[in-house]
Amino acid sequence: MRTDVPVSRQWRATVAAAQAGDRRALDELVEGWLPLVYNVVGRALNGHADVDDVVQETMLRAVDNLAALRDPDSFRSWLVAIAMRQIRDRARRRQDRKLDEAVPDGTADFAELTVLRLQLEGQRREVAEAVRWLDAEDRQLVSLWWLEVSGELTRRELAAAVGISRQHAAVRVQRMKERLETSRGIVRALDGACPELRELTARWDGRPDSVWRKRLARHIRGCGYCGGTRGAVVPAERLLAGIALVPVPAGFALSLALGGKTAVAATVATSAGWPAKVLGALAKPAVAVTAGATIVAGGAYVVAGPPHDPAPRTAVSPTAAVSRALPRAPVSTPSPSSSSSSPSASPSASPSASAGAPAYGSVVDAADAAPDPEVKPGAPPHRPEGGITSSGGAHAVLNHRGDSVTLSGQGYVLVRWQISPQYRAGSLVMPSWTGLKGKIFHVASGGGRRMDDRVSTTDTSATGMGSSSTGYAVLPAGAQQMWQNEYYYVDGSVTFTVNERGADYGVSVFPSSWDAVQKDVLYGPPQGAIRYGLVRDDGTDAAPVPQYVTRSVPADAATVAQRSRV
Repeated sequence: MRTDVPVSRQWRATVAAAQAGDRRALDELVEGWLPLVYNVVGRALNGHADVDDVVQETMLRAVDNLAALRDPDSFRSWLVAIAMRQIRDRARRRQDRKLDEAVPDGTADFAELTVLRLQLEGQRREVAEAVRWLDAEDRQLVSLWWLEVSGELTRRELAAAVGISRQHAAVRVQRMKERLETSRGIVRALDGACPELRELTARWDGRPDSVWRKRLARHIRGCGYCGGTRGAVVPAERLLAGIALVPVPAGFALSLALGGKTAVAATVATSAGWPAKVLGALAKPAVAVTAGATIVAGGAYVVAGPPHDPAPRTAVSPTAAVSRALPRAPVSTPSPSSSSSSPSASPSASPSASAGAPAYGSVVDAADAAPDPEVKPGAPPHRPEGGITSSGGAHAVLNHRGDSVTLSGQGYVLVRWQISPQYRAGSLVMPSWTGLKGKIFHVASGGGRRMDDRVSTTDTSATGMGSSSTGYAVLPAGAQQMWQNEYYYVDGSVTFTVNERGADYGVSVFPSSWDAVQKDVLYGPPQGAIRYGLVRDDGTDAAPVPQYVTRSVPADAATVAQRSRV
């Protein structure tokens, strides 16, 4: 959904077709844009139970009034403006009733969902958690600004949604950012509170609010320990650039209770030419479906399919079409300016062996081209899962040269990249796998983007590897370009070591599962990712192994040869 124009050519055509009564276009429109609305509303209301109602009302009003939209190019700003009106209307109603704004017990707030679903770490996690401390008005603005800096909205659309000029929006955003930075300081201080701060917060009920924000901010300003940054603080907009939308939960159902508006909705639908299948459902009991955004009424339901099963927009590659890396000759590393945000050729699958299956380890990771962003891969083969034990626990964060984690058992492992060229750009020394006992395969790549994909609509030089202003992390010649998420399958034991030297990077290592791999690689542009993932596993010993893997235990893991032999 990221685009440098208000609505991409594909979405413009979809809007026009939906206005003309095309049911599939309407389904695609609702399902494709539901994640954007869900993120705007969820962050503005911090995941309150009313999120469902506000999203429902937003989508219902958009469907009801779609035929009256004159310019399909303005669909995104029009939809976001509807969402913001519903948020403000809800705030006025709740103010009149003086109801508690707290998230109900047992319900995860949106900051927590953001951290968990996008697997944010370090200062990115800090920013997400700091949003809890903002007032309702600032949360409404940050819900739009977050999408602006991550490439989902333009400043013009932000200003239009709030109903102010671009100049006024700049002032409002700057003030909100100042309060957000104050809140980030609170999150940092609470993470390692001094004795005085612990005593101060003993009377706090744990609910962030403006009174406690000001009280804690006063303490932090006067405390040498809590006020220390303990490292360079990266501006929030740099941290948020390129972060995908929080995915709509699987099976997320929007119960659009039409009530007295049923006849009006039916009239609008009829005049717009909505299909008889939709109108016929108006007389039936409300039911929830699990895939394909559609309208079913008595109430009505608009239901988005699970993130891993979006409505098809392009031809889907068959399951057998797996990218298998071939032994390769060294290739030059693509320059950051040749980012793969535009479609490029999918890597070719290796020909099947006619003289017996290749031996384990004979197929090694190789530099490959990014697949077409819109091509959905088949599901990865399901290898046996007996469970993985990690010496770093369920979530190992490796930030410094020599940091390592040992993985043992049988199952899937996620390695999530965090490149930090703003701290130190330059030559990147790849991590390595050592002391291998058994087998390891590189099964898939995901996270919604390759690290050389563009991550900003305002800076065309910016990718996950850096930008022209900060510099780039540069891969060794012939090394495969990593994705945000890389998945491996381990059957035995192996040690993963960070060899950071030159460029600054960190990785997080998680025991994972086949279900998680499948959901990740099948999550694509319709849900807000830059591209679908890439399946590398073919289920046999001919699947690729990592480039930097060895059965030996060298004194310096950085010396593991790029051309692994296992």
